Amino acid sequence: MENIFCAFCSRPEQEVDIMIFGKTGNICNNCVQQAEEIIKNDLVAQKAQHSFSYLDWEKLKPKLIKAHLDQYVVGQSHAKEVLAVAVYNHYKRLTQNKQLKKENDVVIEKSNILMIGPTGTGKTYLIRNLAKMLQVPFCIVDATSITEAGYVGEDVESMLVRLLQVANYDIQAAEKGIVYIDEIDKIARKSDNASITRDVSGEGVQQALLKLMEGAVVNVPPKGGRKHPEQKMIPINTENILFICGGAFDGIEKTIERRLKTRPLGFQFSDSSTTQTKKSSLLRHISAIDLKSYGFIPELVGRLSVITSLDALTKDALYKILTQPKNALIKQYKKLLAMENIALSFTEEALNYIVEKSFSLKLGARGLRTLCETIMHQAMFELPSQHETSTYTIDKAYAIKSFEHAKLDTLQVA
Repeated sequence: MENIFCAFCSRPEQEVDIMIFGKTGNICNNCVQQAEEIIKNDLVAQKAQHSFSYLDWEKLKPKLIKAHLDQYVVGQSHAKEVLAVAVYNHYKRLTQNKQLKKENDVVIEKSNILMIGPTGTGKTYLIRNLAKMLQVPFCIVDATSITEAGYVGEDVESMLVRLLQVANYDIQAAEKGIVYIDEIDKIARKSDNASITRDVSGEGVQQALLKLMEGAVVNVPPKGGRKHPEQKMIPINTENILFICGGAFDGIEKTIERRLKTRPLGFQFSDSSTTQTKKSSLLRHISAIDLKSYGFIPELVGRLSVITSLDALTKDALYKILTQPKNALIKQYKKLLAMENIALSFTEEALNYIVEKSFSLKLGARGLRTLCETIMHQAMFELPSQHETSTYTIDKAYAIKSFEHAKLDTLQVA
């Protein structure tokens, strides 16, 4: 009779309790137990490696948070201060929850934030740079893809799935994270009256957001839910999750204007810069009444206790965005060509031309990148192949020629 041995420890079948047979080898129960212990220890080590070590809130002062944001975002001082205070208080709440509370202790409640401002003013960019310095789970979700439960699209709980993924499925870490909901204005209901028919991407989503923002235990499907209805749900308590919402709220200035009765009689002649300045000043007076008229239910407005507005970008601000921040567009193009050993420079006239064109497009900081890509296209195509070129200067004449050439190509394609 052929002797049977374990492929791992070489023990014969007679010396072990159980021998598991395979096609190419066998394994005994002792080796199976040792393998299980190795796997458990490895998983614990991986979890410790990816766990979130919270920053010391006593060292993370609001002024330090704002100073970090100042390196990347030009202007918007008030919005930076509001975000810095909110994050600072969020850390203090986390510290409070770690301590044992007495029966008469004061419980600090969270204050969710709503950021309002024209497109391209830096709402999402502020949050992205804020996320770089935070050590809590942090995710950015888009409200445009969310629909009411039972309809095509994503459930509201999908934002918690994203937060859970960022936290490496550490539930305790996810329950102390921060969620930024972008394009929140896109879920406004279509009219100020209560909807007669189902508003699956507006009022229905707002109703579903109520329990998340207020604080509740929500059952979250780890893989998205609708495609895997059989999977086991993960309960997450949203009481300590900070929600920051942002949106352009296009046209809400008219609602504020009617409420304040600031519309002048007769004709009014003003340039675009005056109009944008007027819109920014109106947004500073926004209130819960204006949000309700825009299409938000009062219950959701009440859960967004801190409302801050971002100013429209002036020409001076656009110029600073183009040249001054740590991650400025001009610095990015210079670094790209420096990798080809080419020193790139821009004349003052060329920079002013880019700012003027971007301001006329009314796309904010996004317009700067669009114009820079258009102007730099030909140079980025030709320069890497010209090994003898060591310096290159973009002047106003070249910028105008590149921009006009791109417009001509668009007309010919059309």
